[in-house]
Amino acid sequence: MTTRCGYVALLGRPNAGKSTLLNQAIGAKVSIVTPKAQTTRFRISGIVMRGGDQIVLVDTPGIFAPKRRLDRAMVAAAWEGVAGADLACLIVDAAKADPDDLAEPIEALAATGRPRWLILNKIDLLPRDKLLPLAETLARQGGFAEVFMISALKRDGVDRLLDALAAAMPEGPHLYPEDELTDQTERMLAAELVREQIFLQLRDEVPYGASVETESFSERKDGSVRIDVTVYVARAGHKKIVLGEGGARIKSIGSRARRDLERQLERRVHLFLNVKERPGWDEEAARLRALGLDG
Repeated sequence: MTTRCGYVALLGRPNAGKSTLLNQAIGAKVSIVTPKAQTTRFRISGIVMRGGDQIVLVDTPGIFAPKRRLDRAMVAAAWEGVAGADLACLIVDAAKADPDDLAEPIEALAATGRPRWLILNKIDLLPRDKLLPLAETLARQGGFAEVFMISALKRDGVDRLLDALAAAMPEGPHLYPEDELTDQTERMLAAELVREQIFLQLRDEVPYGASVETESFSERKDGSVRIDVTVYVARAGHKKIVLGEGGARIKSIGSRARRDLERQLERRVHLFLNVKERPGWDEEAARLRALGLDG
């Protein structure tokens, strides 16, 4: 039987819903999701089976105007994901879409020469009489081969999109085992789930000044796992905020991240968090490489 397999890059502005779509497509949480922009910092691949065909969805950092070295590395990672893909999908938040704001990434995407589709997300938040003209405007602006309208959060239209993506993949053997969900390691997952809780629980200025790294990941004889994670912050004041009064905040972050990890890993987790001040980490090439970014 002939099989199909290929890479699909998910590209878009921050908070367009790329990570939500990836998680829905896979049926598991492999990419963290928060209400804050710029949550995704590096490329994460999710493997989706549709019949005998395999789609490797690549969730990329949001496209925005970079200011720091970290920002530039994130945006570069997004475009590198497009360069290696068989198909690029521009994900647009339909409820907040501005054709003028999207002109630059649309033009840049067209310049890559990659086959490209437009996916209007969050369609449940926009009246139909506004949705159709928006779709026509953006489709004409970007010369997209296909246009899909979905609500990733509600899974509306997602299965139709996945069937179309599978049919569009080139013929070839599978790149991953059929039961594999992501290229993300357990060490990476641990760091990301801790970072997700930092985004969810702390004020706006702290998450963007924080970096999370899994220092050790060791199996125990009883089948459980011990994970040691370090949270690096850019300022002394941030360290106090992350720790909280009497260490209450870091305990809450660790407790919720541990529960998420146990659900994902399906075993008991002993999670230990440490917070260190590291000014200027977002401008350090070595630190960015440790995060999986080209510094």
